[in-house]
Amino acid sequence: MKMHVLNGGRLRMKKHVYQPDADRAETIELPVSSFLLRHAQGNVLFDTGCNPAVVTDAEGRWGGVARAMTPIMGPDDNVVSQLACVGLAPDDIDVVICSHFHPDHCGCNGFFRKATVVVHALELAAAKAENAQAAGYLAVDWDQGNPLELIEGEKDLFGDGRVTLIPLPGHTPGLTGALVTLDRDGPFLLASDAVSLRSSLDAGVVPKNTWNVEQHVKTIVEIRRIEAAGATVLCGHDDAQYAGLRKGADAYE
Repeated sequence: MKMHVLNGGRLRMKKHVYQPDADRAETIELPVSSFLLRHAQGNVLFDTGCNPAVVTDAEGRWGGVARAMTPIMGPDDNVVSQLACVGLAPDDIDVVICSHFHPDHCGCNGFFRKATVVVHALELAAAKAENAQAAGYLAVDWDQGNPLELIEGEKDLFGDGRVTLIPLPGHTPGLTGALVTLDRDGPFLLASDAVSLRSSLDAGVVPKNTWNVEQHVKTIVEIRRIEAAGATVLCGHDDAQYAGLRKGADAYE
């Protein structure tokens, strides 16, 4: 199996969301990642990043969310364009794993018409709740008519231990990570926004955009256990880590 890191966009946010002692005017740039897993049983995307429409009209698609996390990406900084670097088109994707249904993680779901979207049942419930839009769930991105496979706990996606989905709630009710095990490069935990920045994990800081602090703290304990067992934790939006990753056609194996 191969794992490709794809550019899913780029955002600007207030730094104090992640580092409470930062000046309230200070901002931070956040890369958005998607991961292509080329497995013998199918092509899988873990998260689909930002929809390319936000490049020209972010508020038109995201409304007020675009003021909290402002897209600063180019027209080709999206998963659909990035797939071309490995010779794939959207119809070549069989499964989309959604870590959660915030628009910077599911924005391109609608392009993958032949894919089944795998998501935690609690995440779907949160996205359908009465106050969902205020919590950052935008139907224009997550509700694109894809067939859904709902999970409620851990799931070995292909039954061979290569891609294991692990609930990591806290940032959202149903946030799910993926433990990806590769032959040459070893195990990686795709942590999404369970760990947006490495510094938050190291210092034990709970970001302000956390849905449930108690669950987040338990999740961090579990992530540290997985890391101690040998996995490399890939954070959801850490710019320094992202800069050092292989990208595009340069795969992890």
